[in-house]
Amino acid sequence: MHADPAPPLTALPDRVRLPLAFDPARMAAEVAGIAEEDWIAHFVPDNYEGGWSILPLRCKAGATHPIMMAVSDPTATVFEDTPWLTRAPYLREVLDAFACPLLSVRLMKLDPESRIKPHADHDLDAAFGDARLHVPVTSNPDVDFRLNGTRVEMQAGECWYLRLSDTHAIDNRGNTSRVHLVIDCKVDEWLAGLLTEAAHEGKHPTSTMPGGSG
Repeated sequence: MHADPAPPLTALPDRVRLPLAFDPARMAAEVAGIAEEDWIAHFVPDNYEGGWSILPLRCKAGATHPIMMAVSDPTATVFEDTPWLTRAPYLREVLDAFACPLLSVRLMKLDPESRIKPHADHDLDAAFGDARLHVPVTSNPDVDFRLNGTRVEMQAGECWYLRLSDTHAIDNRGNTSRVHLVIDCKVDEWLAGLLTEAAHEGKHPTSTMPGGSG
């Protein structure tokens, strides 16, 4: 993995589709194999209505309590894979496609007829060194993800950078769950270059990764 500092990224738009693609069917199959009781209810109930839950794949090193494993701790410096990731070989392949330092990695599930209220995650801005990437696993046409008041159209298997230090909210008005692979990472030279190139090109070309669909 690269450890070089990232160049300034202040000119990035609030959303960038990266030139990566993964196989949504393979991801969904592994998610379907997770026991329902393994999902951890989100620990800030004031931020949502309905059902919003987490399955940690990487967490702060040494965390053993499920809540502490599910938290994305901005002060943590050492992270480790969880037992759930060891049982998900394709998701492991997906994460291996990212040549930047990975921090917390979680599956996040928003149940049907549920919503995440408008909020901002102030530490999640690539210009300041930390980025959150979303890879949709399962969704439906009635999921409405709003960033700065405008809808973000994300398809299963794509990879998106979203500047979540800005206000965002999600409504799942459909009758199936929305599951995203949510990757917190350090912005190094590799990721900065990928973000800058994708934002500049605008057309967001897609290249196939192992097992990918694009």
